[in-house]
Amino acid sequence: MKRRLAALALAAVVPACFFPADRGRALEGRLDVLADDNQRLKAELADTREKLVKTTARLQEALDQLDKASRTTGANIGVKVDGAIQDVAALKGQVEGFQYKVTELEGKLKEVSDAQKAIANAPPPPPPEPKKEELKKPDVPKDFLQLAEDKAKGGDHEGARKLYTEFLKKWPKDELAGEAHHGLGETWFTDGKCREALYEYGKVIQDFPKSKSTPEAYLRSADCFKELKMIAEAKLALEELSRQFPKSEPAKAVKQRLSELEKKPSKKGDKK
Repeated sequence: MKRRLAALALAAVVPACFFPADRGRALEGRLDVLADDNQRLKAELADTREKLVKTTARLQEALDQLDKASRTTGANIGVKVDGAIQDVAALKGQVEGFQYKVTELEGKLKEVSDAQKAIANAPPPPPPEPKKEELKKPDVPKDFLQLAEDKAKGGDHEGARKLYTEFLKKWPKDELAGEAHHGLGETWFTDGKCREALYEYGKVIQDFPKSKSTPEAYLRSADCFKELKMIAEAKLALEELSRQFPKSEPAKAVKQRLSELEKKPSKKGDKK
């Protein structure tokens, strides 16, 4: 019966920051890239402006020719006017394109300049946090277990779990190993992780039946089974607790727990 309950409990389980020096090098590299972009954009802007000036001058010449052609008399007036109109249209398109390119380049230059200023004016990185002093861990199992229990009582469940787990790696067969499994289960139970807690309670029941925490492991298992809607398993755990440890403190709660399990959930519309 005990092994069956432990097996049920086990089956229920579902199973870059930079250092300051690196940051400095990264910023320097970024500034170098921005400086190169700045020079390239300035050269491209100057070239585009020069082309814009030349094209605008050609456009003015074409407009003058169009005006002159429109006042020319003779058989070839139509040809001259048509050619001048085509030249003007082509040059206007080039001018508009260059003007757009100038505006675009000026915007990019401003972005690069702003980025350079932002990096240059960026506050220095905070100094690295001092290393936390490593927790001194006892070499005696009893004291080590007490340290884990103190962590758990203080609310540091994650820290407690690490210590319990380390305890079980160092002293897996120690007489206090059952207490470590139970303590580990309690941290999971308190955090509402019933499946993880059931695994640890199952280890206590199966591997450390004489541990002082075994009666409590049965009771907690029943609570977890109830939470997981495994009512038959919860009753089994309570019955086994009452049978094996009838005089234990946890056994006093069996009658009430069984009574709660017998209650059927009320349906909608039922009067309270």
